[in-house]
Amino acid sequence: MGTFSRISSRKKKKKNHTRTPSNQSNPSADTSGEAKEISRKKLAGNLEEDLQYLISETGQSSDIIIRELAIGPEHGTKAAVIVTDGLINNQTVNNSILKMMLDPFSFPDSPDPETIFQKLKTGILSVSGVKEILYWDDLFFSLLTGETIILMDGNPVALATNTKGGEVRQIGEPKAEISIRGAQDSFTESIRINTSLVRRRIVNPHLHLESMTLGKVTQTKVEIMYIKGIANDKIVQEVRDRLQRIDIDQMIDAGYIEQMIEDETFTTFPTVFYTERPDIVASNLLEGKVAIFVQGSPSVITVPALFVEFFQSADDYYMRFDISTALRILRVLIFILSILAPAAYVAVTTFHQEMIPTTLIIAIAAQREAIPFPAFVEALVMEITFEILREAGVRLPRAIGQAVSIVGALVIGQAAIQASIVSPAMVIIVAITAIANFAIPSYSVAISTRLIRFVLMALSAFMGFYGIIFGLTIMIFHLCSLRSFGIPYLAPLAPLMARNIGDSIIRLPLWAMRSRPTLISQKNIIRVGNEQRPFPDQSGENR
Repeated sequence: MGTFSRISSRKKKKKNHTRTPSNQSNPSADTSGEAKEISRKKLAGNLEEDLQYLISETGQSSDIIIRELAIGPEHGTKAAVIVTDGLINNQTVNNSILKMMLDPFSFPDSPDPETIFQKLKTGILSVSGVKEILYWDDLFFSLLTGETIILMDGNPVALATNTKGGEVRQIGEPKAEISIRGAQDSFTESIRINTSLVRRRIVNPHLHLESMTLGKVTQTKVEIMYIKGIANDKIVQEVRDRLQRIDIDQMIDAGYIEQMIEDETFTTFPTVFYTERPDIVASNLLEGKVAIFVQGSPSVITVPALFVEFFQSADDYYMRFDISTALRILRVLIFILSILAPAAYVAVTTFHQEMIPTTLIIAIAAQREAIPFPAFVEALVMEITFEILREAGVRLPRAIGQAVSIVGALVIGQAAIQASIVSPAMVIIVAITAIANFAIPSYSVAISTRLIRFVLMALSAFMGFYGIIFGLTIMIFHLCSLRSFGIPYLAPLAPLMARNIGDSIIRLPLWAMRSRPTLISQKNIIRVGNEQRPFPDQSGENR
């Protein structure tokens, strides 16, 4: 089977699936014939009738503001300016639209409404993005996305002008993906700010951006970004196809898209990558990947996602290669420790005591002498208790969340030992495991390790180390079977691709990473020129 076997199978299924793509569907589309007829209803051209219909459809919403005007020679033409409060730039509306329309010198020789309309469209309004609107569904979509609507009596065509604005969160520092040497800006909830942060890093006309609308009720703007000539056209088309197949009422966050486009649902491992850092998105785009932006989401999705990608940090590329390699190997060891430590303790104390040094097994036996529960129950109680404390620390207000989780862990751990419910050794194992879990860069993989840990603990309680080996074997087989948009999840390790191994668990110097990931890009592979290795001055002239 080829690399894109999964993609081909999806396209075969798509032939029997007939649905209008979301970016071409009507914002007011519904399953009933009556709703479809309403959604393509044209404007009447009578100002009073159009305003009454608009008010009835919006339910007299207080944030829909209608300003009726009399413009033209001797103020003989009736018009209306309609905006949604909170979504517009008030200064632009006042200075570039209302002021220009009410200026008596704007229409010195305009005898009829049609001429006034053409002057508004081509010369009077000092704003960008003026367009004509014929249908009510297009009018409502433009109005509710921050554009200003201009209606004129006697004209069945409205004008929509780009006046988007309102309050948005300013660009701040990353909250979850902390960088020591890297950039300190992060994405916000504004899709246009997010795309601009990436464009500032990749100043190239081949950085393409495609827009569509998802969510039949929410009408959320979604954009995909890729570099033409570097990204694989098959992957780009597959992203388009999967997004256009989404048929859902709401699209609130990028997490909704993640669950709708992933290759495998029944897996604990993430098959799409999301980040809040613009520099990571820019780096992924330069490797040939595709980024997905969602209006209202401070996280951006990039696909395809590889398993090794979740153990990499932005700082890895800002530091020397030997330090970055050591840190990546440490993170892999941390991942292994996080899923194996409690299970290994249960297996050793229950089945394989002969593997522990005599002095240590005597100490552990003395600690467990008064414990009424088997090691598995002891580990299960401590792990569940710590998960409760961790979840409480996340949900509580930030000012007291950390204090509660720290104090709770200390108090409960000490009380459990004194009550002979758990042994001190088990508290140490659980604490080390929890700290190791926090050291994994990706939050989505950290959650996966927490679930896998419980499965391995159960297997070790029944079969000892044989159960652990059985569980790890199943996990590896599962990882080998996963794909992310047709790309093997374990690439470049399985299948082994020596050409790309230099940016996986290990990282070669930047001058040695000459090629992009072969399975992802497949064209324009070379990204570093020849003879880029730095050499010291051997002539002695600069000494």
